Amino acid sequence: MPDRSVVSALQASHGPASIAAYAEGMTEKLPVSEYGFPGPLRDALVAAIIAGEKTSTTSLLCDYEREGEPLPEVGDRAVVINSAGDPVGIEQISEVRIVRIGDVDLEHALAEGEGFASVAEWRAGHEGFWHGSEYRDHVGDPAFCVTDDTLAVLVRFRFEPV
Repeated sequence: MPDRSVVSALQASHGPASIAAYAEGMTEKLPVSEYGFPGPLRDALVAAIIAGEKTSTTSLLCDYEREGEPLPEVGDRAVVINSAGDPVGIEQISEVRIVRIGDVDLEHALAEGEGFASVAEWRAGHEGFWHGSEYRDHVGDPAFCVTDDTLAVLVRFRFEPV
């Protein structure tokens, strides 16, 4: 999903006074990090992040390419928002790997914090998202499918609540 300026998100949801209070002491404008689409999935993912259960995430390389977004880099920071657009904390990227879907390892699957006990469960859960109508509508391809050779961007992060 494309990032947008944290200022825009905070203005829309909190107004200028809250932005000033939130950003006090910050010298940089941070992008917004959105997990899944707004709704139950995003709410569950954000809850897992806040609880410290989710410390990694997976995106598809083709999403970055399609949207013209730069790949994440170690040290990048972003404001994590919930479904209502409220900031819940700041993530900082600690590791980025690009791997084939068929090469995702158990360590990453477990660190996703979604209750996956195996790579097969992780893959089934993620394919359910990527092969779902909401994602396919988002990418404009009703037949979109991932394969073992689809490249994924695996990101580990640290999180600090606001």
